[in-house]
Amino acid sequence: MSMQIFGEEATEEKAENARLSSFVGAVALGDLVKSTLGPKGMNKILQSGSTGDINVTNDGATILKAIQLDNAAAKILVNISKVQDDEVGDGTTSVCVLASELLREAEKLIAQKIHPQTIVEGYRIASRAALGALEKAAIDHASDVTQFRQDLFNIARTTLSSKVLSQDKEYFANLAVDAVLRLKGSTDLEHIQVIKKVGGKLTDSYLDEGFILDKTIATNSPKRLENVNLLIANTSMDTDKIKIFGAHIKVDGTGKLAELERAEREKMKAKVEAIASHGINCFVNRQLIYNYPESLLTEKGILVIEHADFEGVERLSLVTGGEIASTFERPDLVKLGHCELIEEIMIGEDKLIKFSGVAAGEACTVVLRGSTNQMVDEAERSLHDALSVLSQTVKETRIVLGGGCSEMLMSCAVEEEARKIKGKKAIAAEAFGRALRQIATILADNAGYDSSDLVSRLRAAHYEGQADAGLDMEEGSIGSMKTLGVTESYKLKRQVVISASEAAEMIIRVDDILRSTPRRREGA
Repeated sequence: MSMQIFGEEATEEKAENARLSSFVGAVALGDLVKSTLGPKGMNKILQSGSTGDINVTNDGATILKAIQLDNAAAKILVNISKVQDDEVGDGTTSVCVLASELLREAEKLIAQKIHPQTIVEGYRIASRAALGALEKAAIDHASDVTQFRQDLFNIARTTLSSKVLSQDKEYFANLAVDAVLRLKGSTDLEHIQVIKKVGGKLTDSYLDEGFILDKTIATNSPKRLENVNLLIANTSMDTDKIKIFGAHIKVDGTGKLAELERAEREKMKAKVEAIASHGINCFVNRQLIYNYPESLLTEKGILVIEHADFEGVERLSLVTGGEIASTFERPDLVKLGHCELIEEIMIGEDKLIKFSGVAAGEACTVVLRGSTNQMVDEAERSLHDALSVLSQTVKETRIVLGGGCSEMLMSCAVEEEARKIKGKKAIAAEAFGRALRQIATILADNAGYDSSDLVSRLRAAHYEGQADAGLDMEEGSIGSMKTLGVTESYKLKRQVVISASEAAEMIIRVDDILRSTPRRREGA
């Protein structure tokens, strides 16, 4: 009889069981997202239990974030896809699928009585060989501006081809490249604002040079203003009425009340004077502005924008170079924002305010249109992936080929390496190569092609020295990825292989799962 050393309801799964439940969980999660991989990937509908909100997406990280999981290993995969999303912004599905394929292979090896540590060592040798081959194959066009722009365009197109925007990928790829090149090498995507307006069709989306604020200009203010000095504030401008609420005031007669109101108005007037003394012609406030201060400001020829939500004022201060002020006693210390022109524009039915020629020249706004909320949301996620990858590529300019080409290339390099290894580690290294090939197989499967035929042809092409051979997903055949312009960021591919092999290694090493007792509810 075994001793019970754990508290009640605390459970332990040992060696085989622990490993099995880790593998099963991770592989199941991989199977869940693998159907979304590639240009012919499928979408998932995510429905929230509490609010009933619906998301339609094929973005790996979004899907994985939404699932409630109990399996520890599966959670690790969710984490690597999150890290991939934060680091590179795209490749979230790939990293999860590759890790789960590595574990699927490991499971078979353990069934053949190969020790987990041996598998880990084999995987390590293999992943080094794979990354070496990837780096050798990477091309860098940073010095040639036109060629580099073409690379960026191809990367954007490749990224978008597996997303909802694939129908209009040329259009959106251009839009994304323009937006990122305006950043002049910064990876701060805050400068690119995305405004979503339902209505119209996807191709009605466009890139605007300025900054667009989803607000309207106050009623009496001019609808257009040139050469603007603006003060961005977060202050209350609603004291044109005396606030009697919550205060007990005894007055001898109505005259006294009028006096109090007058005092309040004087106070407000002084505040407006203080604001105007900054020498501004536009005042943007995060909070409401009542009619009285608004009319005072308008009399002074100051354009008034009220209730610009928090993200709005934060972004506006970022792009116009102004600081957000809340006190106005020292105009010399306040940093004003500048832009060349403020005008009111129409998008669909709505009026918005556009700031052109802002201090941060790199700022721009993408206006996304689409038929439904879900469509516009998914378009935003797709665009985010493309923008992130592009901004990373502007920094790490090397590129590699997509369409299963890089994976096959790495897989062949791993097989070459495996031949030189003595002992059981060789079997593990071969398994790593097989897992990499799985990516190409899944790409073909998702499009409904005969994957075993295509992938063996692809492998043969690589062994014959056709280093740019990949899957032509339109034709269902093997094609040159260079000619087709199916390009991916080197950093992205590298990160996928690194993260997936690290995660797989971590899970393979598991031999025990301990679950603590569930917390007792008070009074239960």
